[in-house]
Amino acid sequence: MGKKRNKKLESYILESITLEKWVNGGQALGYHDSKPVFVYGALPGEVCDVLVTKSKKGILEGIAQSIKKKSADRVDPENEYEYLSTSPWQILSYDAEKMAKLELLKQTFRHEVGIDLGESLEMRVPKEQYGYRNKMEYNFWGDEDGLHLALHKRGSGQKIKLEGSVLASEAINRAGKELVSLLNSKKIFAGDLKSLILRSSAPPTSGGECVGALFVKKEEFEEIDLPESLRGLVCYYSNPKSPASVITKELWRKGDIELADEILGKELKYDVNSFFQVNIEMFEEVLEEVKSRLLPDLKIVDFYGGVGSIGISLRADGEIERELEIVELDEHSANMAKENILGLKNSSVENLASEEALEKIANDSVLVVDPPRAGLHKKVVQTICDIKPKQLVYLSCNPVTQARDLKEVIEAGYKIKFARGYNFFPRTPHIESLVMLEL
Repeated sequence: MGKKRNKKLESYILESITLEKWVNGGQALGYHDSKPVFVYGALPGEVCDVLVTKSKKGILEGIAQSIKKKSADRVDPENEYEYLSTSPWQILSYDAEKMAKLELLKQTFRHEVGIDLGESLEMRVPKEQYGYRNKMEYNFWGDEDGLHLALHKRGSGQKIKLEGSVLASEAINRAGKELVSLLNSKKIFAGDLKSLILRSSAPPTSGGECVGALFVKKEEFEEIDLPESLRGLVCYYSNPKSPASVITKELWRKGDIELADEILGKELKYDVNSFFQVNIEMFEEVLEEVKSRLLPDLKIVDFYGGVGSIGISLRADGEIERELEIVELDEHSANMAKENILGLKNSSVENLASEEALEKIANDSVLVVDPPRAGLHKKVVQTICDIKPKQLVYLSCNPVTQARDLKEVIEAGYKIKFARGYNFFPRTPHIESLVMLEL
């Protein structure tokens, strides 16, 4: 017998739901008949009707419809059409966003670790609320008017078509429009395309160079001219059976897909496929803070090291240059890291998963980790607990998994010496969290 398909939920309206607080996913939480209701498009303290779009194991999710009682923290979104796709907290005042993220960070550590990070905990925020993103990944939409960029709308299975994003740099928005226009002139169908990645170098709000990667579903895909707004464009065939934009084969390349930015005075190279921090202003502030608190005379082991931006920025301490070992799984990022350490003494890069490089974790070292949202691999956590490097620097884009990992580390004898939140992603619910620990 074939697999039984889940019956698609018929959307319906819940009336007058009172929302109580934020949750880590960025939704506001309310209740209906004792069932939790997670809502996008509304704020704690508001009363609204909710279009329920998902129901699973007694948990409801939906999108706010009419707001019957408004919060004093509500503001008009910068782009009402776009905001649920890119930045659902555009409806929250910037001051209230800072306080909400600070409280969520504190709540996470209290709940997951049983640790109070204290009243002195800060949430640092950048000057720019918009135009700060140096990377965007778009899907595509096609209709009678042709091809369009598209993004998924939070809280629904829908796509929306758009020309760009208020979060993206001017260079990215300009390149996106030009590339779509060029694809339309070639009468390319949306069904032949999978996604588009665009990256720009600093300064993100006033220009910068831009590169792109176009993922397509056909092995034979027509070459196109390079738009003036792009420094380089690469086209990849990506197996259409996979929903993710993974590289199956490179089809063609125009121009140069590498970029460079200066981080704490050091030029670092990266390409359209490698990992690089989205908000340079906030990233430099993190690095300055970490650098001021590093224990002296210890080598740096940088796990999940990307193009080496953290380890390379930390290794030079006045006239002293620390030994540096970078471990990075992604081949594109590891190759860029190898370029970035050229000319640096006692520095190396290993293209390995962190759990395959456990022997690099040493007692006489500072271990720096900046893992993906899933957090540290269990073997990495266990090795930290066993080997006990003298200092642990944990930068995270997901405080929930960070707190989970640190619970074991703290039980093994580490103490938190410094913690701070950073708003790398203004107008979104995402939080960057820095925790530094010592034995």
